[in-house]
Amino acid sequence: QVQLVESGGGLVQPGGSLRLSCAASGKIFSINDMGWYRQAPGKQRELVATITSGSNTNYAHSVKGRFTISRDNAKNTVYLQMASLKPEDTAVYYCNALVQTDLSTYRSYWGQGTQVTVSS
Repeated sequence: QVQLVESGGGLVQPGGSLRLSCAASGKIFSINDMGWYRQAPGKQRELVATITSGSNTNYAHSVKGRFTISRDNAKNTVYLQMASLKPEDTAVYYCNALVQTDLSTYRSYWGQGTQVTVSS
């Protein structure tokens, strides 16, 4: 089994910054793409940012220029640095990883989510 554990959420004022972390552990042969998604109340889960094993990145238009995704392959960890936060960034943030658990098995795993609230 593989577990993804997120940390770093909280309450921040508009214009502030937060850094989310997500560490993967368990039966891991390698990790391909990793990413962050978010879900606001009453809305569908949406992609925030993704990063490949080679560190190629992709961002939602709404966060481009404000959020930065990065990863530490040695630690099986992905980060999301969020700056210039807006009230509309308020959501539960989930990390996702496409994990290779043996030579022929790949599976997508999700973290439990961490709340980010942007409010004055």
